[in-house]
Amino acid sequence: MKSITICISFSRKLLFEDFRTWLSDISNIALESTIDMSCAKYEFTDALLCHDDELEGRRIAFILYLVPSWDVSLGGTLDLYSTDEHFQPKQIVKSLVPSWNKLVFFEVSPVSFHQVSEVLSEETSRLSISGWFHGPSVTRPPTYFEPLIPRNPHIPHDHEILYEWINPTYLDMDYQVQIQEEFEERSEILLKEFLKPEKFAKVCEALEKGDVEWSSRGPPNKRFYDKADENKLPDILKDCMELFCSEALFLLLSNFTGLKLHFLAPSEDETEDKIEAEATCAAGSTEEGTSHTSSEPEKNQAAVHSSQQSSEHTDSDPEEDEAKRESSVPTCQGELRRWKPGHYTLVHDNSKTEFALDLLFYCGCEGWEPEYGGFTSYIAKGEDEELLTVSPENNCLALVYRDQETLKFVKYINHRSLEQKKTLPDRTGFWDFAFVYYE
Repeated sequence: MKSITICISFSRKLLFEDFRTWLSDISNIALESTIDMSCAKYEFTDALLCHDDELEGRRIAFILYLVPSWDVSLGGTLDLYSTDEHFQPKQIVKSLVPSWNKLVFFEVSPVSFHQVSEVLSEETSRLSISGWFHGPSVTRPPTYFEPLIPRNPHIPHDHEILYEWINPTYLDMDYQVQIQEEFEERSEILLKEFLKPEKFAKVCEALEKGDVEWSSRGPPNKRFYDKADENKLPDILKDCMELFCSEALFLLLSNFTGLKLHFLAPSEDETEDKIEAEATCAAGSTEEGTSHTSSEPEKNQAAVHSSQQSSEHTDSDPEEDEAKRESSVPTCQGELRRWKPGHYTLVHDNSKTEFALDLLFYCGCEGWEPEYGGFTSYIAKGEDEELLTVSPENNCLALVYRDQETLKFVKYINHRSLEQKKTLPDRTGFWDFAFVYYE
């Protein structure tokens, strides 16, 4: 025990005094006596994703490796990134393999982006001592804000598109009322077997075929996954994207959630007025007077439900109504994504938070396990505790309403996910249609 204490004391003196003086001389940075230091142990599938280490006063980062015999096949490399004109990380330009008693250090700056790649060894741990030498703070460049992703109003499509694509169960008005009640209580819901089986099979077939053009979406300090080129999609996938952007789906989502995503959808005040009116006239209602008289009851019910509400308001100025509609037109943005080992999204300093409805629809998730990652996690701003986790599940539509205090990220997909190849040799992940709707 005494020998260990002596060894630690010697190492501390060497690092805090002699080495700091030498490092200050060669870096030309007036390093202070403040030094942060900790020990890290990375095991199978552990990784540390892209970041720059910048915090007030940190000037030089260091890592002392205490690993046994190691090579690149075991993962755990220290990967250094190049940056673009906005000081955002672009791609890995150098990978340093750990080895026993190797010391690595680098200056902390607005461009010092790096990561620890996933450890791929199930037997060997990656041990290290790491930390930062402090010194005078440096001026950071102005914060870069990414261009906003365009939001678009719905595409004109009547309710026929719903009957072509969606499981008829979800088009039943009584069932929609149940869905809305549950959604309003929980702010989230999972709708299983959402698409008709034959449509879902065709979508999966097109994704499996490999005729989709994918591009990597970054920057890696915020996200890393593949996005489909919407202009070059096979017809069935293009049609599916149109379904999620369609006017009919906007109205259906309004019925599912109670949100006003279509001008025909009743507002909260209108809904309360309707409940009061129904309560007032309930005693005088007859079976004949309340029955559905459409010649096509099942086919029309999803589209008719809210349009009947709007006919009650006939006293307002048409020009005023039109101006209101244009100023608060519901919009959406969406993409088709491919998820593979190594993909993720991160919560970051510029994460935009606002009221919105998230829609996630999954394909190719057979045999997917939570331990693989790839699930979407919702957390409260400033908190670590998860509020909700949405796991990939075939032909499931997840709806989540989030407020201005809620952030989300997709958990890093690790190499355990390669287990999927045992049953599906050509599969290395899954796909999702990811949309966000705004009232």
